[in-house]
Amino acid sequence: MNFTSNTIEQAVNEFAKLPGIGKKTALRLVIHLIQNHKESNEQLASAITAIKENLTFCKICANVSDEELCTVCANPTRNHQTVCVVESIREVMAIENTNQYQGAYHVLGGVISPINGVGPEQLTIQLLLEQVKQKEVNEVIMALNPTIDGDTTIFYISKRLKEINPDITITTIARGIAFGGELEYVDEITLARSLATRLPFDNYLSQS
Repeated sequence: MNFTSNTIEQAVNEFAKLPGIGKKTALRLVIHLIQNHKESNEQLASAITAIKENLTFCKICANVSDEELCTVCANPTRNHQTVCVVESIREVMAIENTNQYQGAYHVLGGVISPINGVGPEQLTIQLLLEQVKQKEVNEVIMALNPTIDGDTTIFYISKRLKEINPDITITTIARGIAFGGELEYVDEITLARSLATRLPFDNYLSQS
């Protein structure tokens, strides 16, 4: 792709680094910004800068937040004795959009994946164990993507949780979601039903 401006070329190359953005799409975005009002571009630049400068991670659940505690952990009306374990903020948003879940969350920041060099120590598993201890959690819902890495992560975390509290209830979302699927792309009705009909972890193992 040939450019008549080094500035445009640099902007296209930066946009093309974003997930799902190729060079042609990046060029369309850059052309849009060229034709856009200066004030709108400044607002966009300010919003991008604020992502790094203003966002932090909740000290309880590791969800992204504007404050020390995210809006879920700071909400006294939520059921903090039930914790839904997810891979990323994308799943938190997907589940919240169902308007069916009123418990707390824990964001792992990924899943155990030996082939990709991701071990338990690189996730927020220890923070989850501390949350379970401090909040006297009685149920942990494993809402991870139904993949090999997801199942490996569920098995590892469940073992650690049982070491802390042998009586804790560990459930998984129902297999209305196809194996290999990703929660963020599941429609809200299916996701809500999968949460409502969650299974004991032992039953999940027998289905795998």
